[in-house]
Amino acid sequence: MNKIAHYLQEHLTGEVMTGDDALNYFAIDASVLNVRPAIIVYPHSENDIRKTARFTWQLAERGRVIPMTARGSGTDQSGAAIGSGIIMAFPAHMNRILELDTKSGTVTIEPGINYGKLQQTLHTHNRFLPPYPASMEFSTVGGAIANNAAGIKSVKYGSTRDFVKSLRVVLANGEVIETGRISKRELNKKLGLASFEGEVYRSLDGLIEENQQTIRLIEKQVTKNAAGYALNLVKNKNGSFDLTPLFVGSQGTLGIVSEAVIVTESHNPKDTLIAAYFDDLQVAEEVILELRKFKELPSAMELVDDKLLNYIQKRSSNLLKGVIEPPFPKIVLLIEFDNGSDRIQKRLAKKTEKILAKYQVPCQIETDDHRKDLLWKIRETAALIVSQAESGAKALPIIEDGIVPVERFKEFLNGAYDIFERHGLQAAVWGHAGDANLHLQPLLNLSQVGDRQKVFKLLEEYYNFVINLGGSTSAQNGDGRIRAAYLQKLYGPEVYELFQKTKKIFDPYNTLNPGVKINITIENVKPLLRHEYNIDRLLDHLPKS
Repeated sequence: MNKIAHYLQEHLTGEVMTGDDALNYFAIDASVLNVRPAIIVYPHSENDIRKTARFTWQLAERGRVIPMTARGSGTDQSGAAIGSGIIMAFPAHMNRILELDTKSGTVTIEPGINYGKLQQTLHTHNRFLPPYPASMEFSTVGGAIANNAAGIKSVKYGSTRDFVKSLRVVLANGEVIETGRISKRELNKKLGLASFEGEVYRSLDGLIEENQQTIRLIEKQVTKNAAGYALNLVKNKNGSFDLTPLFVGSQGTLGIVSEAVIVTESHNPKDTLIAAYFDDLQVAEEVILELRKFKELPSAMELVDDKLLNYIQKRSSNLLKGVIEPPFPKIVLLIEFDNGSDRIQKRLAKKTEKILAKYQVPCQIETDDHRKDLLWKIRETAALIVSQAESGAKALPIIEDGIVPVERFKEFLNGAYDIFERHGLQAAVWGHAGDANLHLQPLLNLSQVGDRQKVFKLLEEYYNFVINLGGSTSAQNGDGRIRAAYLQKLYGPEVYELFQKTKKIFDPYNTLNPGVKINITIENVKPLLRHEYNIDRLLDHLPKS
């Protein structure tokens, strides 16, 4: 491998590392898994990505496969930012805003740019990128594109895929392509290319045309979905074609993004926040469904349950002092409106207040920034359970990205509680109530054999439960290695076979992040489980979920 590292260093502008410290650092991400790489590459430009991909392709043609894994800041919780071959770390050099068009609101970026810094720049122009994840301050936009990330604003604005207009992508053989919606006539030109790009277009177009009925099964009855490949969004009825939605959410398994053009929205820092306090889960579900009927949706509908609040009260009661006092309601629901007009915000807040009054649900409405910040602290206390340890046990991100149809919110929440109770685990739930996308991170000690075994029992039970409710195993964090084993069960063998064929079209030698998304089982994952878990590298920022 030293010869390969030496060859790469000779031909790349960016740095190449093989030292133990670097390899150990990049062996983990924010997941519970560990895979030690062989080489770290810090690409300086698209040309470095292209040369590396071309080199690995040539090696694979001769029978030696060296995987490539694109990586941002390593906040991925699904095990998609680790790999046994070459890790390409983008934040070091490819971290720029290349262009900001203030008239159209589009921004062109490199994948290693910090999400929070991009957001700050956009704010100075009264714009923002709505589907920001909780990890915004310490993650990259490239990672968000890879995972089709979403967050608290997604109930109104959608996921990352809805904002990516076009991409520059390095294919497995080193060719560079540009994606974007093209007409039927332009597609025919692509189909006639003699390059690998032409081969990709021909094969994929044929796959889609021959399997239209099966592809329709990819559409799930949930508000957001990051599971599998979005084959259903590539070709429209009018014959237009766009590879962009396929690459978004593919976690570096189909190509490596080197540049992205992203659409942004107008930003209004003055919003209205309503805190509603529920003691009946059925009532909470009915209110959420009524709010979702609004022509202008709330920009956030976030929940925290009493179990999380009691956990915080026991360990850091000062965090909740003056904000909310025990005994806590079963659920606190935070409802936000960020419409550009104060008049519209007032109207929607009044309408929400009437709905809550109908169900006799107490609430408070705030427009003052300080008071709103205090209420958001209720939701942000989830950071404490994520970052603290209790008797060696830590909150593990293993079953925290499930999503179900919103009308099954109560059933989802009660079922999650039942799973925790059966396994004798402390339950705490928070997340995106407006999407029925809940976060659950069980407290387990990975140094204990019993707890390591419990990880896989929980995975099996939880994701089967989500699938049986008509949900998706991944709403916003991607499949990675953790959830990929459940894709066939989620979609069925016919759709899964299409995913396998899609991967083969783009990556015939399996050099692009293998073991992520498809062709992996839980038995493959078990040996990768860490014997300890920490997120120390993120503590400067206070991790959020």
